[in-house]
Amino acid sequence: MSDIKEILSKYKSIAMVGVSNDTTKASTIVMKYMQKYGFKVYPVNPRAAGQKILGEEVFATISDIKDQVDIVDVFRPSKEVYAIAEDAIKIGAKVLWLQLGIRDEKAKDLMEKNNIEYVDNKCTKMEYQKYFLKIRPAFPVLSN
Repeated sequence: MSDIKEILSKYKSIAMVGVSNDTTKASTIVMKYMQKYGFKVYPVNPRAAGQKILGEEVFATISDIKDQVDIVDVFRPSKEVYAIAEDAIKIGAKVLWLQLGIRDEKAKDLMEKNNIEYVDNKCTKMEYQKYFLKIRPAFPVLSN
């Protein structure tokens, strides 16, 4: 398992695959949160390409992003992950991060072969809260 605290300290640009323009969806909530804490987030959603989500231009694919992307953060079903992993290699991403409930062993093997960090079944927002804000995400009202 990769060192999540190090990943979130070192890398500050995120391509968020599957972000919705529905502000009540988890992906959009996570995007807004990561923006608030200094991350540059590139929303990726082919159905919303060319629009804006939370002030950022939406891209159809991660390959369309011209800037360097460090983390590819995936909010798509596990069956779509391998193709996204292949694109992550092409753009020189440093980390493939799969959100809660998302896993792909073939993508994990592919990332290891290409020296790219792999994180699965974890939420970037919850991990950031845990390591940097010392908030227990499930029970934030109980934190000190």
